Amino acid sequence: MTLVTTPFGFGSTAAEVVADVNLAGKRVVVTGASSGIGIETARALAGAGAEVTLGVRNVEAGEETAAGIRSSTGNAAVRVRRLDLSDQGSLRTFVAEWEGPLHILVNNAGIMALPSLERTPEGWEMQFATNFLGHFALTLGLHRALAAANGARIVSVSSSGNLIAPVIFDDLHFDFLPYDPLVAYGQSKTACALLAVEATRRWASDGIVANALNPGAIATNLQKHTGGLKTPAERRKTPQQGAATSVMLAASPLLEGVGGRYFEDCNEAATVSKRPTDWMGVAHYALDPANAERLWNISLGLIS
Repeated sequence: MTLVTTPFGFGSTAAEVVADVNLAGKRVVVTGASSGIGIETARALAGAGAEVTLGVRNVEAGEETAAGIRSSTGNAAVRVRRLDLSDQGSLRTFVAEWEGPLHILVNNAGIMALPSLERTPEGWEMQFATNFLGHFALTLGLHRALAAANGARIVSVSSSGNLIAPVIFDDLHFDFLPYDPLVAYGQSKTACALLAVEATRRWASDGIVANALNPGAIATNLQKHTGGLKTPAERRKTPQQGAATSVMLAASPLLEGVGGRYFEDCNEAATVSKRPTDWMGVAHYALDPANAERLWNISLGLIS
């Protein structure tokens, strides 16, 4: 399979990726859009003319973000809705209140390396529950709206963390294994990549494609439990650069009809069979169709 390449790269910004894209009439949801790259993802898509809904846990912070995006883009159609990805009730409410088609769903929100094992009321490990299961439930709940768009895209924000760990199918929630903050994070980000694989397989006939990505190393609140960003300065990105690959997958005509793949630095990443020293690429298990189908079926059982 030939890797997808684009004219964009490591230093490209979200605004550059959509400079010639018109999203007027398109409706977008961005999760975790009140901090980090979520803000810049929403800003770029609003700047291209889309109607953007910010799905955020902190509505007050979301409203402040939305006001800033409206001001900087001149697009008044930026809205805020409460969404707590670790709370299945919040997810059900968000889905139930959504009306009409949805053209772009950016599953962006995430938490990283919680120092001690935290669980949801269901007993699910918090990183897996927030980063993956919450987005899985949201995506599944919005399937009808995505299908109604006649050409929808799902963007699943993974990370180089997929190179840390596969999905540990026999112990998803660390009921047996000693809890490891980075292994739990890695598992959740591998799951995000697998979501794109299986959603594309199941829903391509509905005109829906999904892709996953590594946004790169960006200093945000995400690293609050890891002592800050450890990446060398030359490999770090600004939030505007970090949002570029998400925005490209969401809106660029270069990705028309492309699904089930994993991107970094605005180009499709190579699949690797062992962890590279530069932490680039995607692990083979994170794109494996059998793993993707198994995870989907297990997740259906968990959230039903």
